[in-house]
Amino acid sequence: MFKILVSDAISEEGLKKLMDAPDVQVDIRPGLPPEELKALIGEYDALLVRSQTKVTADLLAGARNLKAVGRAGVGVDNIDIEAATRRGIIVVNAPDGNTISTAEHTFAMLMALARNIPQAYASIQSGKWDRKSFVGVELRGKTLGIVGLGRIGTEVAKRAMAFGMTVLAYDPFLTRERADQLGVESVSVDDICRRADFITVHTPLTKETRHMISGPQFALMKKGVRILNCARGGIIDEKALLAALEDGTVGGAALDVFEEEPPKNNPLLASNRVIATPHLGASTVEAQINVAIDVGEEILNILHDRPFKNAVNLPSLPAEVMRAVQPYLTLGEKLGQLISQIAVGRLSAIEVTYGGAVAEREVAPVSRTILKGILSYHHGDEVNYVNAPFIAETLGIKVTETKTGRHKVFNDWISVQLTTDEGTHSAAGTLFNGLGPRIVQIDGYSVDVAPQGTLLITRHIDQPGIIGQVGSLLGAAGVNIAAMQVGRKELGGQAVMVLAVDKPVDAETLANIGQVPGILAVRDVSL
Repeated sequence: MFKILVSDAISEEGLKKLMDAPDVQVDIRPGLPPEELKALIGEYDALLVRSQTKVTADLLAGARNLKAVGRAGVGVDNIDIEAATRRGIIVVNAPDGNTISTAEHTFAMLMALARNIPQAYASIQSGKWDRKSFVGVELRGKTLGIVGLGRIGTEVAKRAMAFGMTVLAYDPFLTRERADQLGVESVSVDDICRRADFITVHTPLTKETRHMISGPQFALMKKGVRILNCARGGIIDEKALLAALEDGTVGGAALDVFEEEPPKNNPLLASNRVIATPHLGASTVEAQINVAIDVGEEILNILHDRPFKNAVNLPSLPAEVMRAVQPYLTLGEKLGQLISQIAVGRLSAIEVTYGGAVAEREVAPVSRTILKGILSYHHGDEVNYVNAPFIAETLGIKVTETKTGRHKVFNDWISVQLTTDEGTHSAAGTLFNGLGPRIVQIDGYSVDVAPQGTLLITRHIDQPGIIGQVGSLLGAAGVNIAAMQVGRKELGGQAVMVLAVDKPVDAETLANIGQVPGILAVRDVSL
């Protein structure tokens, strides 16, 4: 018998298949104190949680029989993934279960925003019969701009087109072919801001997407545009949104999420042109059942040694394969993360090349870590080690994998090249004895960089004074340089500089560095 502990409130209807399994004992004990949970966890083969239970390294240390942790939802911030991976415990989530609920909530908010439904209801509740103050607009013939065309954004697009709307979409991985299949027009964020009557965001919250809709974007928008955020608080700059509401640029906003939750003294909530809900995107009976069903089925598959699809950490591999490829897994994911942050434009192709000793190994697990590193930067928790190849295929991204002989310098090496509609970018890495993973090439320029922390990467003209000016700007911003590498191909040509810094560089300092004469491009990369 397999023993499974459910330590948070999870839909029992959704767990029915798990509870009906003849070789499974399910114990539902929500709200256990951490000490009691730690004392019990050693008896169980699997643990199911939502967001309340904190699955810490300390808890996992006593989980001698634990094979899997399931999160009935998308986010896994309450689970120590690294500790679970070290102990060979598979962590799975349920990224698909709330897709329809969130898409429908977004569309409900869109319609309520178009027809002023909450404001009209509040008016009639107060005893008024005011028909003139709440004249709305039709959706038919309007243009909806969707920032982030993942699972939820795609479902919103389908509903918008059914209402006769024209759909513009931005997604860094949206190819022209995929856009044509969906019936949307692939454009830039700025194009959406200029052309859309309604704008909705559906991206994860990352360094790249934080405040991606802010003052400069509002300045491009049509007067009276309506804004929606049912994704993550922080994607839209709330201060800039408030200013745009006050000056009339934005005619209305519908918010399900906030930068601070619950919002405290948020002036947006005082505006009569803002409608809001308390993070209800996934709050439907069906979604709660679906995430429980999904995670329950995943746990059964793991316990019965059957294929599973939603692993957040690397799926288990035969011991001999894992021993051979383990050193390359971190290198692969770091290369993916690095290249995704320096590439510009819409991604269309990924080429991975293995050389030397690693080319003689089973590299499929390494390729998965590379794909996850690339795709998760923009698609967040939607991407895991198992589904990364499938998501790349769904997005129309061509992925090729080749093996070559020994490198003229390195015993083994991995190179990743991305092709976008604006050009190509590449990064290569190797393993150094005693030093671990190292980045040894960026866009064809030789460097030697540890792939960790915050890196500032510039492409510049190889001329005197540039390094000093960049260092002075960082010093003035209180940013300490821990290490520096400069790669060039010829005297006086172009060069790449990589600075390892002790903390992220603020936007103003980045902009100032970009203005230094001779600097062609600057990117800050988090690894």
